[in-house]
Amino acid sequence: MDNFTSKVERTLESIGTPIKPYLPAIARFLLVVTFLEDSIRIMSQWSDQIRYLQRHQGFPWGLAELFLFINVTTMLIGSILAILKKHSEIAVAGLGGVIISQWIGYGLIFDSNFFFRNLSVAGGLLMLLADAYSSKKKKLFAGLPSLNQTDKSTYLQLFGRILLVFLFLSFVFTGEFSILRLVVSIVGLIGCVMVVIGFKAKYTAWILITILSISNVLLNNWWSLHHAHPRRDFLKYDFFQTLSIMGGFLLLANLGAGGISVDEKKKNF
Repeated sequence: MDNFTSKVERTLESIGTPIKPYLPAIARFLLVVTFLEDSIRIMSQWSDQIRYLQRHQGFPWGLAELFLFINVTTMLIGSILAILKKHSEIAVAGLGGVIISQWIGYGLIFDSNFFFRNLSVAGGLLMLLADAYSSKKKKLFAGLPSLNQTDKSTYLQLFGRILLVFLFLSFVFTGEFSILRLVVSIVGLIGCVMVVIGFKAKYTAWILITILSISNVLLNNWWSLHHAHPRRDFLKYDFFQTLSIMGGFLLLANLGAGGISVDEKKKNF
């Protein structure tokens, strides 16, 4: 069995080598694509958004406009900083703040689908921060990196990969039942356990990326609905959120599970 898995790993390594230098940039773009799409959607539906916040969420005049303006500005600036890998701490804090503000502002506190999905997006943001700290660590001159920098990256990778897997809980506990959803849930949950404990994390991440790619196209095919269909915006939102979570898994595939993992412990034996 070990020989078989080793062969599979070597094959995946050889296939992935040509694109490996570009993976972090691709991952960072995918990670923030949901924020970019959300900011564009809010700007294109500005009047509708204002009306919804005022009528259904009780926002007074002026506050709804300010709420949306701050959200859009933060998403655009945070996304650009994340893609350029500049001021990653500020980018992650800003985008994390947007998740929390929308969770409260749009009255989604008891929406389990939103909750699980955004936990996964938050996990991706932590992986982005871990990637930034890891790059800083590599740039330090000869000698061991600072313990502080190493600890930050290690713990961010741990918490990041734990949060990433929450998307699959939304497959299990929300949505309409289907054979596809059942299969995705079972395979995904097995993969999630492996990611959480950090066992074969890089290769498991690639498997989960493949599952998400296929299920995202089949389950969130918003382009097949009429532009006036009431479910179109919801499917579109879920589609781009899943892309962002895939970005988080891409960072995991590139970085590995980190120091607190089964993979790391196996190196010592």
